[in-house]
Amino acid sequence: MLAGGRARRLGGVDKPGLEVGGRTLAAAVVSAARQAGAARIVVVGPYRPGLGGELTEARGAPVEFTSERPPGAGPVPAVRAGLELVTEQWLLLLAADLPFLTAAVLRDLVGDASLGRGATLADDLGQPQWLISCWPTAEVRAALAGYVGDSLRGLLAPLPHDLLAVTPAPGDPPYWLDCDTPHDVAAATRWRTGQQNRR
Repeated sequence: MLAGGRARRLGGVDKPGLEVGGRTLAAAVVSAARQAGAARIVVVGPYRPGLGGELTEARGAPVEFTSERPPGAGPVPAVRAGLELVTEQWLLLLAADLPFLTAAVLRDLVGDASLGRGATLADDLGQPQWLISCWPTAEVRAALAGYVGDSLRGLLAPLPHDLLAVTPAPGDPPYWLDCDTPHDVAAATRWRTGQQNRR
């Protein structure tokens, strides 16, 4: 999970630590990954004392922290740093600001991926969401070895992959909704409040 961005559009706050509906953004993503059956979770970004305790609960997959070099260097260095700790055959590549990501979507991604091919969630416009994707670890590692750019799209788009379209139920928020701006956070909070009120 990539959690080391500078959150410039949010005034530099600790974005993964923001709460939506009583749970931090990072905890929502970790929970979805655990429920989907992740063997372990690597968080690329600074260790945050408050967040760390929340993420390292006894139940579920263990959480490890690492950091890109230098910190805040961007998503490609973050993927490099995270891969240093990954020994599993398959990799779920996730952002840390996805409050509505679900285990079902992640299981669908894993099921859609196949030997030598990745799978990436597509949004409602059919655009790939590179930070909601599943890849053979060896393919990403090999691509990084020869890559000198700084764009996730540049790194991942050339790799064989399928686009997975998953439509939310009527009235539900999009799984790919991320929280890059104050408007995004406010919208996510309204969605979550509406969901809680319907229960």
